[in-house]
Amino acid sequence: MKSWSIGVIGLAGLATIIASVYRTPDVLLAVAIVVALAVGIGWPHYLGIPAKKTLAAVIGLPGVGSAVAAACVAAPGYLDWTPGFIALGVSAVFLVQLIRGTGQAQRLESILGCCVGVLLSCLGAGWIAGARFNGVKEMLLVAGVSAAVALLAGLIRWPDRIIAPLGIALAGLAGPLAGLVFSDIAVLPAAVFGVVVGAVLVSFRRLVTLRGTTLNFPAALGMGLAPVSAVGSLAYFIDKLLIS
Repeated sequence: MKSWSIGVIGLAGLATIIASVYRTPDVLLAVAIVVALAVGIGWPHYLGIPAKKTLAAVIGLPGVGSAVAAACVAAPGYLDWTPGFIALGVSAVFLVQLIRGTGQAQRLESILGCCVGVLLSCLGAGWIAGARFNGVKEMLLVAGVSAAVALLAGLIRWPDRIIAPLGIALAGLAGPLAGLVFSDIAVLPAAVFGVVVGAVLVSFRRLVTLRGTTLNFPAALGMGLAPVSAVGSLAYFIDKLLIS
């Protein structure tokens, strides 16, 4: 698949998450579970490592557990279980590599890359935590607008040295504008959030361009949804630290 298709997948996933935020909690949980499983399935394909099915389960299931915990635990510890699921997933990654035995191909790449995949899968629970936190959902809408602008900038087929600052700047401007239009969020926190989200998303674009080769659909799916998953926890913590 072409590199621009990854941005389209990210935009579709982001739109689905934001729409589900304004539906029932069960709908948001179902979407978060699907995103975690999609990241789990696609990430090993992006890395191009062996044992893809096993590692897909190791990456995706902790994300599912983290999402379920974020939806069920009592306030305010929405993400209290997330570090535990991350640790469980990382431990499972090491266990899989031990079972594979010595001398197997790409063991180091599998360990490092899959640990990152576990983290990204589990961070998707932040969307649920953000929706439950104070019952105010406007911050997630601001997050969605900033992320969408950064993803749209990434679709432009210009060099990374141009797209990176452009995406960060546009996301930084979109955050305050969305805050003024859709909520009463202060300009500075919204701008900080937009810049952080833009930096994260353009970094993932760089990972795609560094890959060099054409990606299959599972790889594009995982790579498109992984940064969207991470944005959820960014929105939650920025809301908690800077706004509320």
